[in-house]
Amino acid sequence: MSLRLAQFVEALGGTLEADPDLPIDRLAPLDVAGLRDLSFLSNPRYQQQLAASKAACVIVAPALRDAALARGACIVADDPYVYFARATQLWKKHHAPPPVAGVHASAVVDSAALVHPSASIGPLCVVERGAHVGAGTVLKSRVTVGEDCHIGARCIVHAGVVIGADGFGFASEGGAWVKIEQLGAVRIGDDVEIGANTCIDRGALLDTVIEDGVKLDNLVQIGHNVRVGRHTAMAGCVGVAGSATIGAHCTVGGGAIVLGHLTLADNVHISAATVVTRSLTRPGQYTGMFPIDDNARWEKNAATLKQLHSLRERIKALEQALKAA
Repeated sequence: MSLRLAQFVEALGGTLEADPDLPIDRLAPLDVAGLRDLSFLSNPRYQQQLAASKAACVIVAPALRDAALARGACIVADDPYVYFARATQLWKKHHAPPPVAGVHASAVVDSAALVHPSASIGPLCVVERGAHVGAGTVLKSRVTVGEDCHIGARCIVHAGVVIGADGFGFASEGGAWVKIEQLGAVRIGDDVEIGANTCIDRGALLDTVIEDGVKLDNLVQIGHNVRVGRHTAMAGCVGVAGSATIGAHCTVGGGAIVLGHLTLADNVHISAATVVTRSLTRPGQYTGMFPIDDNARWEKNAATLKQLHSLRERIKALEQALKAA
């Protein structure tokens, strides 16, 4: 089922520098695209791939229009990456059936839960007492929505997600652990997407909150009473400990950890594998990785790090001695 180039431009805009009736059979990366494929170039560093590409048409920024035309057909768009993203949506709309509204026969929905008629509840899902699933939301297979948890409109929740499990709360008494009952819930806003096998714990007293437009990758752990601001995105295997507050428009790289009770301001960006150990009150990119090295050199550098405090004190003492001299 091909789409004509004109259909992309009619739906998405952009300037078409090609035959509008040229058929597109597939969307593909620039380096492997074939004679009936649509591709894109968003980073000028890969301009060499543009010249060598066999794609039928390439989406490019205005600055790369002439280079693209020297190769062949192109669509000129202000942001080629966003344009390509919307092109994938258009392609899926034409080629994949939309989710069917309703509850799958194998799902279990409590009679005291509220599921919007336009929502889609997939196979083996569980929606517990008092939970709410909003309009146009899709729960893929094996999703669990705990009691009293709320999911807004147009959310996509992928397979195996657990929303509203108990948060990790225990008090120590005489060497044993006393459970703190988790009396809050989870509130998820509109247009949120949650990756497979991610867990979002219910709050201890107040709710755990995921605001509008948040995107969580697979295997993300959100602890109890965390608040994640609107349009923040977290890559796979991120862990956010209890009562942390993440601002709006933040990004957290894969495998990063945010410790509990910390606050990240809006527009904070955390590099992959970083451990955030203090609140970050200013926007910016933050990195806390120890660079990889061969083991012998790594051990020497690690041993040196342990001496930094004493070295600092010695330097301070020398500076004071120089000032006194």
